[in-house]
Amino acid sequence: MTLSLFDLEACFEGVVPSIIATADGNGVPNISYLSHVAMVDSEHVALSNQFFGKTSANIRMNPQATLIAVDAGTGVQFRLELTFAYSLDAGPLFEHLSLQLDATSAQVGMAGIMRLRGLDVFRVLKIESVRATMEPERKASPQRDRLAAAARVVELIAAETDAEGIVDATLNGLKTWLGFEHGLFLELYDERRQLVTIGSLGYAASGIGSEVEIGDGVIGAAAASGSIVKVSDMSRVRRFNAAVRNSSSDENRTRSIVLPGMPDAMSQIAVPLAVAGRPRGALFFESRARLAFTREDETALSIIARHAALALAFSERTSEEAESDRRAQPASTATDRGIHVAHHRFDDSVFIDGTYVIKGVAGRLLAWMLEQHLANGRSEFTNREIRLDGGLRLPDFKDNLETRLLLLRRRLEEKSLPIRLLRLGRGRIALEAEGCVRLSREGI
Repeated sequence: MTLSLFDLEACFEGVVPSIIATADGNGVPNISYLSHVAMVDSEHVALSNQFFGKTSANIRMNPQATLIAVDAGTGVQFRLELTFAYSLDAGPLFEHLSLQLDATSAQVGMAGIMRLRGLDVFRVLKIESVRATMEPERKASPQRDRLAAAARVVELIAAETDAEGIVDATLNGLKTWLGFEHGLFLELYDERRQLVTIGSLGYAASGIGSEVEIGDGVIGAAAASGSIVKVSDMSRVRRFNAAVRNSSSDENRTRSIVLPGMPDAMSQIAVPLAVAGRPRGALFFESRARLAFTREDETALSIIARHAALALAFSERTSEEAESDRRAQPASTATDRGIHVAHHRFDDSVFIDGTYVIKGVAGRLLAWMLEQHLANGRSEFTNREIRLDGGLRLPDFKDNLETRLLLLRRRLEEKSLPIRLLRLGRGRIALEAEGCVRLSREGI
């Protein structure tokens, strides 16, 4: 059987190092290990040369090389006969591999140190399988039609008109049709340059409201670059939030919500959400299996992410067209209990009966609604009037109002607090309190 580079996909995931053999002008051989080998096209591979000076020097004298690549899923080895073609220190391929290296380096505390200096691109002359003394065990894996699965998830997203439905359709659709069990949906808030979790899948603690800095780890790198970032073997890097996840986070003290994650994850992938070339957020998934995410998964996720981002943008545009008729029903469990709400102006954080809820614009929104409720008894609000109130200081260009209200509603529900938000339809929301609210404003 004639082999092609496409048959060797699992060899280029960085799980098992490849071995390259070269010789100098006098025929003296040299062998080096390579952690980064990438397929350029059907006839070329690219090798990182940031560490191996001897290999690079040999190639300049003698352009022939032999590469041993290992399929991390089966253990099958392949021998590739190569000849040097050209070098790269810029361009899309260089930027993509540099991004992958930067993201994984940041996870081991070496951000900015392990930088890609250049790539040597080789033409592949021949590929042959290396005969093994033992036939490797081949584990059957469920086969899924990724294109058909992406189409079904896109159909689910297209059927929704509000932010909550879009987020849930995306995550639940990916679980049902692509089998992804653990993931996050994060929205970009430009004014803070942070990605904030507005939906999660498969974690004991949802992490709604947890934050990732732009450019930080695989999630932040994907959003900042607009490119997919994938790690196929987490045993080779220290996980991004391991230190944080392994310690209990006191939200009331830190005003910070822990990003959920699997402590034993082996594969991670982050896919950017973008509209008209502008970043809007990211999808993130992880798995306990090595090599969990294939090229077909990347394609499917890219299609789904684009549709989810466009659907969110459209829901924001239409959210001022408030639906009428439906009214909020009074809470049947209302009591005379006192509810103390503290709003800290310096970061707009809100605490209810001493429990941290949220900060930033979402916290400012909750304080504003409570203030209106206490002043004139109002309990229903529209997106339009919220946007027209200059005192709320919503971002001018992209206010993300729908997702901020979703974030706030889910945080209140998750904490089982005596104050809730109810969605009454497109562009309308209601405030419900199980008791008498006392609002205190603290700080300047």
